[in-house]
Amino acid sequence: MPKVVANESHAPAPQDDCKGVSRGRSWGLLVTAGVGGTLVALYAVVLPFVTPALRRVCLPFVPATSTQIQNVLRMLENRSGSLVDIGSGDGRIVIAAAKMGFKAVGYELNPWLVWYSRYRAWRDGVHHNTRFFISDLWKMPQLEKKLEEELECNARIIACRFPFPCWIPDHSTGEGIDTVWAYDLKHSRGCETKRLEISPETKS
Repeated sequence: MPKVVANESHAPAPQDDCKGVSRGRSWGLLVTAGVGGTLVALYAVVLPFVTPALRRVCLPFVPATSTQIQNVLRMLENRSGSLVDIGSGDGRIVIAAAKMGFKAVGYELNPWLVWYSRYRAWRDGVHHNTRFFISDLWKMPQLEKKLEEELECNARIIACRFPFPCWIPDHSTGEGIDTVWAYDLKHSRGCETKRLEISPETKS
């Protein structure tokens, strides 16, 4: 007697469907969390570089060129002691001055650049003569007045790319973005009175 074998099809159990949906949701959450974390990290890295360009006076980070560094060092010839770089960027000028024997300090708004500057100073073997701090230049009111009042009478102030608008430089060198200006604090009656010559106002 012939036998008939019937192939029975079994419908998937409801539990299997639930597991599949659960796995899909887990992967979706992981992907969403990964993308969100990446965007947050990217925002944290990019924001310190973009913020200076959005201020009233646009001063984005632009690395000092080798020519600009040489011009600054030329202005520091035959001088020694301490050096402070306000807006030190990635620390190139601070590190170059430290290699000349200066005790150099850099102030920079961007924390990533401060940490990178510290690493570069350590890599170049001048970390003992350098220090870097996170500081906002724009929170320092009346910078010119502060410099006049707090610096020693024999101090030299060097401006890179942007000269002080109300001061007359004693020396300048370089061209274009590599131009640097030097301002020497002048004194009378010893060191009691310190002042810089102010450029005359132009009358319209």
